[in-house]
Amino acid sequence: MKKLLAVILCLSLALSCAAVAVADEISFSWWGGDSRHEATQAAVAAFEAAEGATVKTHYAAWSGWEETMAQAFTAGNAEDVDMVNWNWLFSFVDGSGESYFLDLNEVADVIDLSQWSDAMLSACTVNGKLLAVPNALTGRIFYWNKTTFDQAGIEFPTTFAGLIEAGQIFQEKLGDGYYPLALGAYDKMILMVYMLESKYGKAWVEDGALNYSVEEIAEGIQLIQDLEDAHAIPTAATLAGDGADSLDKNDKWITGKYAGVWEWDTSASKCQNALAEGQEFVVGEELTDLGEYQGGFTKVAHAFAISKNSQNVELAAKLIDFLSNQDEGIRAKKSEYGIPASAKGLELCTAEGLIDPTVAEANAKILAWCSFPLDPTFEDGALKNTDGVYQDVFDGLSYEDYSVEEAAQVLADGINAVLSK
Repeated sequence: MKKLLAVILCLSLALSCAAVAVADEISFSWWGGDSRHEATQAAVAAFEAAEGATVKTHYAAWSGWEETMAQAFTAGNAEDVDMVNWNWLFSFVDGSGESYFLDLNEVADVIDLSQWSDAMLSACTVNGKLLAVPNALTGRIFYWNKTTFDQAGIEFPTTFAGLIEAGQIFQEKLGDGYYPLALGAYDKMILMVYMLESKYGKAWVEDGALNYSVEEIAEGIQLIQDLEDAHAIPTAATLAGDGADSLDKNDKWITGKYAGVWEWDTSASKCQNALAEGQEFVVGEELTDLGEYQGGFTKVAHAFAISKNSQNVELAAKLIDFLSNQDEGIRAKKSEYGIPASAKGLELCTAEGLIDPTVAEANAKILAWCSFPLDPTFEDGALKNTDGVYQDVFDGLSYEDYSVEEAAQVLADGINAVLSK
C-alpha cells in the first residue's frame, strides 16, 4: 500500500508539473525579413524573462506563408499568437463560417485596448468581434537605389513619363541587365490600381462591386505593359530566371541592377538591409502625372491575433500586450513592424528615437498622399496567391499568352468571382 501511495503521489506530482509547464508555454508565429526576425526574437526573449514562460516560435519570409498558415488554421494546429494579414480576418473561417480567431474583447482585462483608436479597432472587427489588434498602418511607395541612378546619370523618377524615360536610359547607358524598377505580379496589380485611381478618382471596389469597367482596366494593364516595353521593368521570365522568392533576396536588387522597388513602408528595413555595401537607399515620391487624384490605398499592415484553439489564452494575451504596449517589448521591436499603431508604442518609439527614419519618411509620404480605401477581398488568396488571378493575368500578359484586352477580361472575371462568394 505504501508503494502504491508513493506511485500515486509521484504520478500526481508529474501531472501537476506537466500542467504548470503547459500553463507557462505558448507558441507564436510571424513572417518578415531578417531584421524583423531578430527584433522579434529579442522581444520574445524579454517576455520569457519577464513572465518565466516559454514561447515556441515559428517564422519565415512572406513567400508561401499565407498558404502555410491557412493550412495550419484549417488543421487546428496554428500557433497561440499569430501575426496575421488584414484580409485573414475576413477570409480565415471554418466550414460553418466561424472565424479561427478569438474575440479579443474577451481578454480586454489583459490587453490594453485603449491604446488603439476606435477606427483602428473597427478595421479589425468582423461581425462585432475584435479579431486582432493592428501593428501599423501601411501603404505602397517607391524606394530607389540612388547609387545606380547616379551611374545612369539621372535623378530617380517622380512621374510615370520619367519612369518610362529612365528605362530607356538604363538600357542605353548601363546595359540590358539593368532596370530602374522591378515588380512582381502582385506589385503590378497594386501599382495598376494606384494609377487608375489617380486618373478616375474612384475606389477599386465599392459596396462589394468592382468599380471599373473592363475597358478602364485595360487602360491600367496597358500602362504596366508600357513599362515592360520601355525596359523600365524586367519581364516575368527574367524575374523567374533570377530564382529568388522575393525581391529583397534577389541578387540583382542586392547589387543594384534592379534600382527600384514598389513596396510597403513596413518593408523599408528589409529592402535597405539587403543591399550590398556602397549602395545608397532612398525613399521616392509619388507619381504626379497620372491624373488629378491621389491614387493608392492605406490599410492595416498586419495585426496580432489569438487562435480560437489556444489552450492558454491569458498568456497569449499577455504576449500581445507586451509586444504592443509594454516598454521592453516596444523597445525590442522598434519599427520593424512599421510605425506603431499602439499609442504607447508610438510615444515610446518617438521619444527614444527608435523609429527608423526611412520608415518614418515613407509612412509620412504615404499617409499624406493615399486617399482610397481597400476592400478586404483585394488580398483574397484566390486573387493574390502565386497560383491566383493576379499572377495569371500579369504573367500571361508578360509571356504574351494574353492580349491587354484579354488580360483585362480575365482580371475582371476573377475579381467578380471572388466578390460574388
